[in-house]
Amino acid sequence: MPDFDLLIRGGTVVTPTGRHRTDIAVKDGLIAALGPPRGDSARETADAGGLLVLPGGVDTHVHLMDPADTEREDFPHGTRAAAAAGVTTIIEHSHGRPVRTPEDLREKVRHLDGRSYVDFALAAHACPGDTAAVAGLWRAGAAFFKVFTCTTHGIPGHSAADLLAHLRATAAAGAVSLLHCEDESLTEAAEEVLRAAGRTDGGLLPEWRSRDAEVVAAAVAALLVRRAGARAAVAHVSHPEVAEYLAAERARGAAIAAETCPQYLLLREHEVLRHGAFRKFTPPARARHDADETALWRLLRDGGLTHVSSDHAPATAEQKRSGNIWDVHFGLPGLDSTMTVLLDAAARGELAYEDIARLYAETPARTYGLWPAKGALAVGSDADLALVDPDEHWTLTNDDVLSKAGWTPFHGRRMTGRVTATYLRGHRIHDTRRPPTARTGRFLPGAGHSGGPAGG
Repeated sequence: MPDFDLLIRGGTVVTPTGRHRTDIAVKDGLIAALGPPRGDSARETADAGGLLVLPGGVDTHVHLMDPADTEREDFPHGTRAAAAAGVTTIIEHSHGRPVRTPEDLREKVRHLDGRSYVDFALAAHACPGDTAAVAGLWRAGAAFFKVFTCTTHGIPGHSAADLLAHLRATAAAGAVSLLHCEDESLTEAAEEVLRAAGRTDGGLLPEWRSRDAEVVAAAVAALLVRRAGARAAVAHVSHPEVAEYLAAERARGAAIAAETCPQYLLLREHEVLRHGAFRKFTPPARARHDADETALWRLLRDGGLTHVSSDHAPATAEQKRSGNIWDVHFGLPGLDSTMTVLLDAAARGELAYEDIARLYAETPARTYGLWPAKGALAVGSDADLALVDPDEHWTLTNDDVLSKAGWTPFHGRRMTGRVTATYLRGHRIHDTRRPPTARTGRFLPGAGHSGGPAGG
């Protein structure tokens, strides 16, 4: 009888605190042992010599439109892309059919049974004035509450008063929120002026969804998080100034995390002039010069930006071409490329590989109550692993995209570092010789789940 189900031998294991060459033994889906090579037997052995072994990515801001507008994206395509990119856990919420009640959550869990290649949690949507729903949804297993401060994707925005009421309700329940921060009065006023001028060029986007709108909303939100004694993260921080306001409130005691995404690290504000709808996401790219990018990478290294997500919200190329800049969908594909961008950044010296384990695994898992089962390479944690060749040089193209979008904003970019295999609970769900084939992903109830059936 073999001692273990899986032995991964000879890899360099990377955690937020360091790296060392060792073996990983897996039993019943969990990491059973970490240590130097021994004579243990296993049903399966993988040679990781020359490779890095990172914790599977934990991407906590994902939109797979399922069930809703699945012409844009669905769970089979989106989670297949995640598996191929070394991501083993996601937290998803789709705006087309918001989760607002425990029954909505249960229905979505039932619908997604057998549709995911990776493990997944599900977020709920907060609507202004609906604070009575918070406690029940949290107990039912929602991972967090998505809150908008401006009406976007058809979801109504919260005023400061509405947001404070929501945050007080989440503080009482012990829940956590993800806050989309753009001030509605500023975006509305800008839209009125731009439409009156007949503007339809891509350059209207950073004027409409302005820096001021993001900074004002984020600063107010962080203050209210502190005053309410709540826990929250600000989504897709686009610029160092926003991070500075969040850090200031964090220093005053606010439990406020700051998420950013690859599009803010690598894309430039002016690209919307050339690429139009293919750069329509919000907040838009803010970087205007190298110094902006340098500052964001520094904030990632020093913790001013606490973690990374993809904000995967794709539309197909045909959909992006289907109207003018006002009409087409917001959003970019990102599950296919986020781990790749981070690995390349480590190869270029912008980050350390230890930073990737912190930013795209441990911290997001901790923020939303999934750690240490997820986001950790430790005995007793789920055996969710990404094997990485740190030296492989390759060019990322649209042909590499497995999500329904079929394109990437990083098309043609030279990369260094590539995921060669992905393991979910000790089972290989992807390697470079074959695409993911088994949809074995499980629903993960959130930290407030009160027991009973998933979503119950």
